[in-house]
Amino acid sequence: MLLQSIRPNIVQAIRAYRPDDLQAAAQEVGQHFLYTNLSEAKDKQDVFDIIARDFLFPDHFGKNLDALYDCITDAVHKSGPQPGFIVVLELLPNDARMDRESRELLLDAFRDAADFWSERKVPFRVFYSIAVSGKESAGNWDKAEVAQNDTPAKPVKVSKNAPQPMIMNLPPMSSVFDTAQLLSAA
Repeated sequence: MLLQSIRPNIVQAIRAYRPDDLQAAAQEVGQHFLYTNLSEAKDKQDVFDIIARDFLFPDHFGKNLDALYDCITDAVHKSGPQPGFIVVLELLPNDARMDRESRELLLDAFRDAADFWSERKVPFRVFYSIAVSGKESAGNWDKAEVAQNDTPAKPVKVSKNAPQPMIMNLPPMSSVFDTAQLLSAA
């Protein structure tokens, strides 16, 4: 089982884990799986907007760090016992749109939530990846090289065994953070 080797309350880089494997592991143990892809975020506010949309936060979500923490802790805790959470934050911006300090503050909110749930003996695992930006970007590597050298980049042969880009096709999910639905059922 994938989750046996992962601490129950942690925020860590996704590294070798794949979101679809994490989703399968969450389903296997009956935990909530929450996924968001932040590649379209243009700034910090977009990050909050996308998280709120994908996690089905209530309309009154304040779109700041305090409100984020409240939505993933107190509001859900008040709705009743929870089986655990696996959260994937994919492609956090890594450029002027969201600098390192802002990204760390966002992750700190999730770390604080992991501590909150740990005190209540509820697993809360967060996995994140950081987008590659600037000339390192997979979509811009050839343009950056051309701009530096003023000569076109030579085509690179790619092995037929090279990994293919991962396209997430996750099914729609109801969110534990849809507190309006949870509180109305209580």
